[in-house]
Amino acid sequence: MITVFGSINLDLVVCLPRLPVPGETVVGPDHQTFAGGKGANQALAAARAGASVRMVGAVGRDAHSAPALANLDLAGVDLSAVRHLEGTTGLAMIGIDAEGENLIMCASGVNARVAADWLDGVLEPDDLLVLQRELSADPISGAIARARKVGVRVLLNAAPSGDAALAGLIGDVDVLVANAVEAAELAGAFGCHGAEGAEAHCAALCGNSRLAVVTLGGDGLVARTTERIWRVAAPRVEVLDTTGAGDALVGALAAALDRGVDISRALAEGTAAGALACTATGAQSSSPDAGAIAELAETLVVETAPVTR
Repeated sequence: MITVFGSINLDLVVCLPRLPVPGETVVGPDHQTFAGGKGANQALAAARAGASVRMVGAVGRDAHSAPALANLDLAGVDLSAVRHLEGTTGLAMIGIDAEGENLIMCASGVNARVAADWLDGVLEPDDLLVLQRELSADPISGAIARARKVGVRVLLNAAPSGDAALAGLIGDVDVLVANAVEAAELAGAFGCHGAEGAEAHCAALCGNSRLAVVTLGGDGLVARTTERIWRVAAPRVEVLDTTGAGDALVGALAAALDRGVDISRALAEGTAAGALACTATGAQSSSPDAGAIAELAETLVVETAPVTR
Protein backbone atom coordinates (compact mmCIF):
# COMPACT_ATOMS: atom_id res chain seq x y z
CA MET A 1 0.00 0.00 0.00
CA ILE A 2 1.17 3.52 -0.82
CA THR A 3 0.14 6.20 1.67
CA VAL A 4 0.30 9.71 0.24
CA PHE A 5 0.41 12.52 2.80
CA GLY A 6 -0.01 15.84 1.08
CA SER A 7 -2.02 18.57 -0.57
CA ILE A 8 -5.37 18.40 -2.35
CA ASN A 9 -6.32 21.29 -4.64
CA LEU A 10 -8.59 22.34 -7.42
CA ASP A 11 -6.67 23.72 -10.42
CA LEU A 12 -7.96 26.59 -12.55
CA VAL A 13 -6.05 26.45 -15.87
CA VAL A 14 -5.82 29.18 -18.52
CA CYS A 15 -4.10 28.59 -21.87
CA LEU A 16 -2.13 31.65 -22.91
CA PRO A 17 -0.17 32.74 -25.99
CA ARG A 18 2.74 33.37 -23.60
CA LEU A 19 3.35 33.56 -19.86
CA PRO A 20 3.10 37.02 -18.29
CA VAL A 21 6.00 38.91 -16.77
CA PRO A 22 5.48 40.76 -13.44
CA GLY A 23 2.93 43.54 -13.79
CA GLU A 24 1.59 42.25 -17.12
CA THR A 25 -1.82 40.85 -18.06
CA VAL A 26 -1.96 38.20 -20.81
CA VAL A 27 -5.41 37.13 -22.02
CA GLY A 28 -6.34 33.56 -22.95
CA PRO A 29 -9.46 32.39 -24.77
CA ASP A 30 -10.93 30.12 -22.08
CA HIS A 31 -10.28 28.28 -18.82
CA GLN A 32 -10.66 24.73 -17.53
CA THR A 33 -10.98 23.29 -14.05
CA PHE A 34 -9.09 20.18 -12.97
CA ALA A 35 -8.52 18.34 -9.70
CA GLY A 36 -4.96 18.88 -8.47
CA GLY A 37 -2.55 19.37 -5.57
CA LYS A 38 0.79 17.57 -5.61
CA GLY A 39 -0.32 15.06 -3.01
CA ALA A 40 -3.54 14.20 -4.83
CA ASN A 41 -1.77 14.19 -8.20
CA GLN A 42 0.80 11.68 -7.00
CA ALA A 43 -1.84 9.53 -5.30
CA LEU A 44 -3.83 9.36 -8.53
CA ALA A 45 -0.70 8.70 -10.61
CA ALA A 46 0.29 5.81 -8.36
CA ALA A 47 -3.22 4.35 -8.48
CA ARG A 48 -3.36 4.59 -12.28
CA ALA A 49 0.05 2.93 -12.38
CA GLY A 50 -1.48 -0.05 -10.60
CA ALA A 51 -0.78 0.53 -6.89
CA SER A 52 -3.15 0.36 -3.94
CA VAL A 53 -3.20 3.91 -2.55
CA ARG A 54 -4.63 5.78 0.42
CA MET A 55 -4.69 9.57 0.63
CA VAL A 56 -4.19 11.52 3.86
CA GLY A 57 -5.00 15.23 3.61
CA ALA A 58 -7.81 17.76 3.80
CA VAL A 59 -10.43 19.58 1.75
CA GLY A 60 -12.70 22.42 2.80
CA ARG A 61 -16.45 22.45 3.25
CA ASP A 62 -17.00 24.33 0.01
CA ALA A 63 -18.03 23.78 -3.60
CA HIS A 64 -14.46 22.87 -4.60
CA SER A 65 -14.11 19.81 -2.35
CA ALA A 66 -16.16 17.33 -4.41
CA PRO A 67 -14.44 18.01 -7.76
CA ALA A 68 -11.05 18.02 -6.01
CA LEU A 69 -11.66 14.43 -4.84
CA ALA A 70 -13.63 13.07 -7.79
CA ASN A 71 -10.72 11.57 -9.76
CA LEU A 72 -9.21 9.94 -6.67
CA ASP A 73 -12.54 8.34 -5.83
CA LEU A 74 -13.01 7.12 -9.39
CA ALA A 75 -9.49 5.60 -9.40
CA GLY A 76 -10.20 3.66 -6.21
CA VAL A 77 -7.93 5.65 -3.90
CA ASP A 78 -8.85 5.11 -0.23
CA LEU A 79 -10.19 8.50 0.94
CA SER A 80 -11.18 7.48 4.46
CA ALA A 81 -8.29 9.51 5.94
CA VAL A 82 -9.14 12.70 4.04
CA ARG A 83 -10.67 15.23 6.44
CA HIS A 84 -13.36 17.76 5.56
CA LEU A 85 -12.57 20.94 7.50
CA GLU A 86 -14.28 24.29 7.87
CA GLY A 87 -12.58 26.59 5.38
CA THR A 88 -11.62 26.53 1.71
CA THR A 89 -10.20 23.76 -0.42
CA GLY A 90 -6.74 24.54 -1.79
CA LEU A 91 -6.75 26.31 -5.16
CA ALA A 92 -4.05 26.53 -7.84
CA MET A 93 -4.17 29.05 -10.67
CA ILE A 94 -2.14 27.85 -13.66
CA GLY A 95 -1.17 29.58 -16.89
CA ILE A 96 0.11 27.46 -19.79
CA ASP A 97 1.85 28.91 -22.83
CA ALA A 98 1.91 27.68 -26.43
CA GLU A 99 5.03 25.57 -25.76
CA GLY A 100 3.45 23.81 -22.78
CA GLU A 101 5.45 25.65 -20.10
CA ASN A 102 3.51 26.76 -17.05
CA LEU A 103 3.29 29.35 -14.29
CA ILE A 104 1.51 28.34 -11.07
CA MET A 105 0.13 30.26 -8.08
CA CYS A 106 -1.32 28.33 -5.13
CA ALA A 107 -3.67 29.21 -2.27
CA SER A 108 -3.16 26.60 0.46
CA GLY A 109 -6.62 26.73 2.05
CA VAL A 110 -7.10 23.93 4.56
CA ASN A 111 -3.92 22.22 3.31
CA ALA A 112 -2.17 24.55 5.78
CA ARG A 113 -3.91 22.72 8.64
CA VAL A 114 -2.91 19.16 7.71
CA ALA A 115 -1.15 17.56 10.69
CA ALA A 116 1.27 14.65 11.01
CA ASP A 117 -0.74 12.97 13.77
CA TRP A 118 -3.41 12.21 11.16
CA LEU A 119 -1.08 9.35 10.20
CA ASP A 120 -1.34 7.73 13.65
CA GLY A 121 -3.05 4.37 13.27
CA VAL A 122 -2.99 4.71 9.48
CA LEU A 123 0.56 3.70 8.54
CA GLU A 124 1.39 0.01 8.33
CA PRO A 125 4.90 -1.52 8.16
CA ASP A 126 4.66 -2.57 4.50
CA ASP A 127 3.53 0.88 3.35
CA LEU A 128 5.51 3.30 1.21
CA LEU A 129 4.90 6.84 2.48
CA VAL A 130 5.00 9.48 -0.27
CA LEU A 131 5.55 13.13 0.67
CA GLN A 132 5.92 16.45 -1.17
CA ARG A 133 6.69 20.05 -0.17
CA GLU A 134 3.29 21.70 -0.63
CA LEU A 135 2.81 21.07 3.08
CA SER A 136 5.04 22.96 5.52
CA ALA A 137 8.19 21.48 7.06
CA ASP A 138 6.58 20.66 10.43
CA PRO A 139 3.97 18.12 9.21
CA ILE A 140 6.50 16.66 6.78
CA SER A 141 9.02 16.22 9.61
CA GLY A 142 6.36 14.66 11.83
CA ALA A 143 5.27 12.32 9.06
CA ILE A 144 8.82 11.10 8.53
CA ALA A 145 9.28 10.53 12.26
CA ARG A 146 6.09 8.48 12.42
CA ALA A 147 7.11 6.45 9.37
CA ARG A 148 10.46 5.65 10.97
CA LYS A 149 8.75 4.57 14.20
CA VAL A 150 6.52 2.13 12.31
CA GLY A 151 9.27 0.97 9.93
CA VAL A 152 7.71 2.46 6.80
CA ARG A 153 9.81 3.41 3.78
CA VAL A 154 9.69 7.09 2.79
CA LEU A 155 9.78 8.69 -0.67
CA LEU A 156 10.13 12.48 -0.54
CA ASN A 157 9.56 14.64 -3.60
CA ALA A 158 11.41 17.94 -3.13
CA ALA A 159 8.89 19.89 -5.22
CA PRO A 160 8.11 22.69 -5.09
CA SER A 161 11.46 24.31 -4.29
CA GLY A 162 12.06 27.03 -1.76
CA ASP A 163 12.12 25.49 1.74
CA ALA A 164 15.71 25.05 2.92
CA ALA A 165 14.44 23.44 6.15
CA LEU A 166 13.85 20.28 4.14
CA ALA A 167 17.58 19.58 3.90
CA GLY A 168 17.65 18.51 7.54
CA LEU A 169 15.03 15.82 6.87
CA ILE A 170 16.75 14.02 4.02
CA GLY A 171 18.78 11.75 6.29
CA ASP A 172 15.61 9.82 7.21
CA VAL A 173 14.35 9.42 3.63
CA ASP A 174 14.77 6.26 1.53
CA VAL A 175 14.07 7.83 -1.88
CA LEU A 176 14.54 11.51 -2.76
CA VAL A 177 13.17 12.88 -6.04
CA ALA A 178 14.11 16.42 -7.13
CA ASN A 179 14.30 18.35 -10.37
CA ALA A 180 17.53 20.08 -11.38
CA VAL A 181 16.70 23.35 -9.58
CA GLU A 182 15.58 21.60 -6.39
CA ALA A 183 18.62 19.30 -6.41
CA ALA A 184 21.01 22.24 -6.75
CA GLU A 185 19.23 24.03 -3.91
CA LEU A 186 19.44 21.01 -1.60
CA ALA A 187 23.04 20.21 -2.54
CA GLY A 188 23.91 23.81 -1.67
CA ALA A 189 22.30 23.32 1.75
CA PHE A 190 24.77 20.47 2.27
CA GLY A 191 27.67 22.81 1.50
CA CYS A 192 28.20 21.59 -2.07
CA HIS A 193 28.08 25.05 -3.63
CA GLY A 194 30.82 24.31 -6.14
CA ALA A 195 29.23 21.12 -7.44
CA GLU A 196 27.56 21.50 -10.81
CA GLY A 197 25.33 19.16 -12.80
CA ALA A 198 22.82 16.47 -11.95
CA GLU A 199 25.38 13.75 -11.28
CA ALA A 200 27.30 15.94 -8.83
CA HIS A 201 24.07 16.82 -7.06
CA CYS A 202 23.08 13.15 -6.90
CA ALA A 203 26.43 12.41 -5.29
CA ALA A 204 25.76 15.11 -2.70
CA LEU A 205 22.22 13.94 -1.94
CA CYS A 206 22.53 10.16 -1.82
CA GLY A 207 23.68 8.59 1.42
CA ASN A 208 23.44 5.37 3.38
CA SER A 209 21.05 3.29 1.24
CA ARG A 210 19.13 6.34 -0.03
CA LEU A 211 18.29 6.59 -3.71
CA ALA A 212 18.58 10.16 -5.05
CA VAL A 213 16.77 10.85 -8.32
CA VAL A 214 17.28 14.10 -10.25
CA THR A 215 14.76 14.66 -13.03
CA LEU A 216 15.87 16.63 -16.09
CA GLY A 217 12.68 17.22 -18.06
CA GLY A 218 13.23 16.40 -21.73
CA ASP A 219 16.70 15.04 -20.90
CA GLY A 220 15.34 12.22 -18.70
CA LEU A 221 16.85 11.61 -15.29
CA VAL A 222 19.93 10.56 -13.38
CA ALA A 223 19.79 8.56 -10.14
CA ARG A 224 22.36 7.34 -7.66
CA THR A 225 23.01 5.50 -4.44
CA THR A 226 26.43 5.40 -2.79
CA GLU A 227 27.14 2.23 -4.79
CA ARG A 228 25.53 2.68 -8.21
CA ILE A 229 24.43 5.29 -10.77
CA TRP A 230 21.60 5.15 -13.34
CA ARG A 231 20.83 7.32 -16.38
CA VAL A 232 17.57 7.24 -18.34
CA ALA A 233 17.00 9.31 -21.49
CA ALA A 234 13.49 10.68 -21.94
CA PRO A 235 11.53 9.40 -24.96
CA ARG A 236 10.53 11.85 -27.67
CA VAL A 237 6.91 12.91 -27.29
CA GLU A 238 4.78 15.78 -28.56
CA VAL A 239 4.57 18.12 -25.57
CA LEU A 240 1.16 19.65 -24.98
CA ASP A 241 1.32 20.55 -21.26
CA THR A 242 4.08 19.88 -18.72
CA THR A 243 1.75 20.42 -15.75
CA GLY A 244 1.72 17.29 -13.62
CA ALA A 245 4.57 15.53 -15.44
CA GLY A 246 6.73 15.46 -12.31
CA ASP A 247 3.83 14.13 -10.24
CA ALA A 248 3.14 11.40 -12.80
CA LEU A 249 6.80 10.39 -12.63
CA VAL A 250 6.78 10.28 -8.83
CA GLY A 251 3.53 8.32 -8.67
CA ALA A 252 4.66 5.72 -11.21
CA LEU A 253 8.08 5.42 -9.57
CA ALA A 254 6.42 4.89 -6.19
CA ALA A 255 4.04 2.29 -7.64
CA ALA A 256 6.94 0.38 -9.21
CA LEU A 257 9.01 0.45 -6.00
CA ASP A 258 5.97 -0.62 -3.96
CA ARG A 259 5.53 -3.51 -6.40
CA GLY A 260 9.11 -4.61 -5.65
CA VAL A 261 10.69 -4.22 -9.10
CA ASP A 262 14.38 -3.40 -9.41
CA ILE A 263 15.55 0.20 -9.51
CA SER A 264 16.29 0.20 -13.24
CA ARG A 265 12.74 -0.83 -14.10
CA ALA A 266 11.24 1.58 -11.57
CA LEU A 267 13.20 4.49 -13.06
CA ALA A 268 12.13 3.49 -16.58
CA GLU A 269 8.46 3.41 -15.55
CA GLY A 270 8.75 6.77 -13.81
CA THR A 271 10.40 8.31 -16.88
CA ALA A 272 7.75 6.84 -19.17
CA ALA A 273 4.89 8.16 -17.02
CA GLY A 274 6.39 11.66 -16.87
CA ALA A 275 6.80 11.75 -20.64
CA LEU A 276 3.28 10.49 -21.33
CA ALA A 277 1.82 13.10 -18.96
CA CYS A 278 3.27 15.84 -21.17
CA THR A 279 1.07 14.71 -24.08
CA ALA A 280 -2.24 15.74 -22.44
CA THR A 281 -3.58 18.69 -20.44
CA GLY A 282 -4.27 18.81 -16.72
CA ALA A 283 -2.25 17.65 -13.74
CA GLN A 284 -4.46 14.59 -13.15
CA SER A 285 -6.24 14.05 -16.46
CA SER A 286 -2.83 13.62 -18.12
CA SER A 287 -1.69 10.85 -15.75
CA PRO A 288 -1.22 7.62 -17.79
CA ASP A 289 -2.42 4.11 -16.95
CA ALA A 290 -0.27 1.08 -16.15
CA GLY A 291 -0.51 -0.41 -19.64
CA ALA A 292 0.71 2.72 -21.40
CA ILE A 293 3.52 3.15 -18.86
CA ALA A 294 4.70 -0.44 -19.27
CA GLU A 295 4.60 -0.26 -23.06
CA LEU A 296 6.72 2.89 -23.23
CA ALA A 297 9.06 1.77 -20.42
CA GLU A 298 9.96 -1.32 -22.46
CA THR A 299 11.44 0.94 -25.15
CA LEU A 300 13.68 2.93 -22.79
CA VAL A 301 17.37 2.24 -22.30
CA VAL A 302 18.54 2.46 -18.70
CA GLU A 303 22.30 2.88 -18.38
CA THR A 304 23.72 1.78 -15.05
CA ALA A 305 27.18 1.33 -13.64
CA PRO A 306 28.91 1.01 -10.25
CA VAL A 307 30.07 4.23 -8.64
CA THR A 308 33.83 4.61 -9.04
CA ARG A 309 35.80 6.14 -6.20
